[in-house]
Amino acid sequence: MTATGRDAATSLEHVPAPGSMLTHTAARSLAVLRIALGFVFLWAFLDKTFGWGYATPAERSWLNGGSPTKGFLAGVDVGPFQSFFTGIAGQAWADWLFMLGLLGIGLALILGIGMRIAAGAGALMMLLMWFAEFPPAKTTGAGEATHSTNPLVDYHIVYALGVIVTALTYAGHTWGLGRWWASLPLVRRNPWLI
Repeated sequence: MTATGRDAATSLEHVPAPGSMLTHTAARSLAVLRIALGFVFLWAFLDKTFGWGYATPAERSWLNGGSPTKGFLAGVDVGPFQSFFTGIAGQAWADWLFMLGLLGIGLALILGIGMRIAAGAGALMMLLMWFAEFPPAKTTGAGEATHSTNPLVDYHIVYALGVIVTALTYAGHTWGLGRWWASLPLVRRNPWLI
C-alpha cells in the first residue's frame, strides 16, 4: 500500500459507520455548543438579576426592584400577540417564570443534566420571544420599520434548534454530568428527565 493509500485508510478509520456513535470531534463540538447555549441563558439571568450594565443597568436590576420582563415585553408593538405580551409585562409571575427559566435552562445545559426538560423549556421560551418580536412583520403598529432581517429564522429559532439538537445527541455526556445523571435510579425510571 502506498503512503497515500495508508493515509486514506487511516483517516477512514475515524469515520463512523452510518447509525453508529458520534465521532469524538462531533461529540466535543456538540458539548461546546451545549455549554455556549447554556452560557447565553445563564448570562441573561445574571445580567438581569445583578444589572451588570450589558442589557440591564444596575438601577433596573431585579435585585434593585426592576422587572426582567417589563422592558422587553412592554415594548412589543407588532404582531398578533401584542396585547398578550404587553399585558403580562412586569407581572411578578411572569418575572419569576422567566428568571427561573433562564437560570434552570442555563445551568442544565452547562452541567449537561436534565437536557430534555431544558430543551423543551428553552425551545418554548425562544418561540415565545420570537412571537414577541414577530420577525414576519415589516413595520410596527406605528408604521415604522421593524428592521427584521429574516421573516422566519432569526436567532431565537437557531437557539431553539440548538438546545433541541444538544438534547437529542446526548451532548451532556461529553464534558458534562450527563452520564452520571442518566445513571441515577430516578432518572433511569423516568427517562424524560435525561
